[in-house]
Amino acid sequence: MVRTVVVGLDGSSESRAAAEWAAREAKLRGLPLKIVHVWEPVPEPMAQAPLLGTETQLHWTERIPREAAQGIKLRHPGLEVTTEQLTGGYAETLVKAAEDAELLALGSRGLSGFGGFMVGSVGLSVVAHSTRPVVLVRAGEQAADEHEPDAAGIPSAATGYRPVLLGLDAESPDDSVIEFAFEAAARRETGLRVLHGWNLPPYYVYGLSGDVRFHDELTRQKAAILTETLRPWRQKYPNVEVTEESPSGSPGAHLVDASSEASLVVVGRRVRRSPFGAHIGPITHAVLHHAAAPVAVVAHN
Repeated sequence: MVRTVVVGLDGSSESRAAAEWAAREAKLRGLPLKIVHVWEPVPEPMAQAPLLGTETQLHWTERIPREAAQGIKLRHPGLEVTTEQLTGGYAETLVKAAEDAELLALGSRGLSGFGGFMVGSVGLSVVAHSTRPVVLVRAGEQAADEHEPDAAGIPSAATGYRPVLLGLDAESPDDSVIEFAFEAAARRETGLRVLHGWNLPPYYVYGLSGDVRFHDELTRQKAAILTETLRPWRQKYPNVEVTEESPSGSPGAHLVDASSEASLVVVGRRVRRSPFGAHIGPITHAVLHHAAAPVAVVAHN
């Protein structure tokens, strides 16, 4: 089966930005792009309402993906673009549509009320349940272009891509998350900034150890762990320039701050099979809500 890059489209500016991002990513990967539009049936009395009748339904199920595909083909000549219209619950339908995809791109906000599948809780549900990488894209922040600004302050393909930013738990790393970030940087021919944030031990925070030398030694240890974790990946991707950072403090806050200078933020999500349902860790949750750049969440065991 040929892999594809899948994007969920609901007609909002965020989902259109996600479609544009996905088109660029598909070209970088040399893969087709599939635009998926989900129609969640509404109760019959609502469907017969003047604003929700046959013409409105036709607009959502046919016109939006068709026009989006036409525009993407014009802006990205040579890219194979297909559309698929599905019916069902938004989150579960999108997760299923992406089962065989390289990744799923979504707008991080969408229309409120019926017809908008990327209302916050639903978007988080997609991230929490998908086994494939999910990229969330905002409109009007850095979604339109991942390139460095030119002399006029406008992002330009001539200036190259911003670095890829990887948030990594160096003490419990996962190869799939690291590989995704290195591959993203290699495709963009840009650098990779790896950030391993860590919190001070409770006994230090509560004043049981105020020795500055203790903090410095702990910082060196964390930096050494990160360097050792990345050593084989530097060898595997010699053309990717890697910058390592191991600051103390909230990892989520550090990633959010650094995201303004990134083309893509990559974080992991541990798959937890729990009777209480899927879970998104606090760091990933913070980055999804506050990062300025598109965020790729890579599920791992």
